[in-house]
Amino acid sequence: MRLISHYHVVARIFAAHLSGETHHYTSDNVAQTPALADLRSAVTDLDRWYLDYVAHVPSGRLTERLAFMFTDGDKGYMSREEMLGHVILHGGYHRGEVGRILSQLSIMPPWDTLAVYLHQTEPARRLQGSQAPTSATTAAVSG
Repeated sequence: MRLISHYHVVARIFAAHLSGETHHYTSDNVAQTPALADLRSAVTDLDRWYLDYVAHVPSGRLTERLAFMFTDGDKGYMSREEMLGHVILHGGYHRGEVGRILSQLSIMPPWDTLAVYLHQTEPARRLQGSQAPTSATTAAVSG
């Protein structure tokens, strides 16, 4: 739970950097770990925010570099695409750790990969690039 909370806080911090907002975190985690249901909801909401952000950010802005402060007071300077890459890799690293811990506890971790996500959200990808016949195509072929 602490690992999930940690990568969620870091993702929130970088969402603030990307949106030009101020965050009020003084650490890369919160003192009190949220309840699992609350954490799940918060992670889901932030995941949606990132999906919306990448869907709407103009591609030319991705290379824009932004100055920011780390929670330890160190200065940082990254492009928007570097920030997005950092959030993805950082979260993936810690999600892998959570999966390893679950396995050690004899709990089957969820299938938590990009390939699974893409094929669940876009089942047509299972067609490997070919197009499923539409009703118009079917009518033309059988007519």
